Amino acid sequence: MCKKRENPLVSVIIPTYNRGWILKEAIDSVLTQDFKDFELIVVDDGSTDNTQGILNSYKEDIIVLHQGNKGVSAARNRGITSASGRFIAFLDSDDLWLPQKLSTQVDFFNTNPEALICQTEEIWLRNGTRVNPKKRHKKLSGDIFEHSLYLCLVSPSAVMMKRSLFEKTGMFDESLPACEDYDMWLRVSCRYPVCLIDTPLIIKIGGHDDQLSRSSGLDRYRIQSLKKIIESNFLTEEQKTAAIKALKEKCAIYANGCLKRGRKDKALYYNDLAESCLGC
Repeated sequence: MCKKRENPLVSVIIPTYNRGWILKEAIDSVLTQDFKDFELIVVDDGSTDNTQGILNSYKEDIIVLHQGNKGVSAARNRGITSASGRFIAFLDSDDLWLPQKLSTQVDFFNTNPEALICQTEEIWLRNGTRVNPKKRHKKLSGDIFEHSLYLCLVSPSAVMMKRSLFEKTGMFDESLPACEDYDMWLRVSCRYPVCLIDTPLIIKIGGHDDQLSRSSGLDRYRIQSLKKIIESNFLTEEQKTAAIKALKEKCAIYANGCLKRGRKDKALYYNDLAESCLGC
């Protein structure tokens, strides 16, 4: 592990696994920020490609943590527990930051000291071509919980949050191999406003084979997260009603997909889950 910067204001965490093809660009997009009071922690989640050589080339410019392959949640959590900053910012290793990303968010928190979390707008690239997000992906600001029930409206790479927020909402759920961010932002947004800086300061790069969001059957993890949040003590009655409605709809869609693939037992499970949660 490289030497820590003393008392940085911001800790930047990059979890990575076999992303040698773009990792250097991600790291460089942090190191070239116009705001400099940060430490950069890269958590290598058991990579077997050329990641180690890339990380070694940065010497003491970054902090490197190694672990066996445990998934992105465990990697982010390892970074959080090792962080020294008052603020935490994440960057997925297949995304990039524009140079003003950190300074803009630090300025936002200086102006809005009561805020706990903010995110920026983003630019989407798919297979090298810029694409416009659909209307349903439009980011909102403030109370976004009910809108976030149906799809994730917060990008980890766009977020900066006060470290103290994890003490209130918990860490990333390491039992989820995907949709762990959806799970986290539900726990955050049901209790706290998520502020939006309406300026695109990150570049999300999609279309590659190892993109987690391209995995099949992701709704089963969203269903798991909805069940958890419904059974928690976090929700108001209005929020709980909305979450149960979303769960019922997702279970019906997923169960129908299971039936089409001949998985009758799974279809029955998700139909029963929807019915049981109506009485939660």
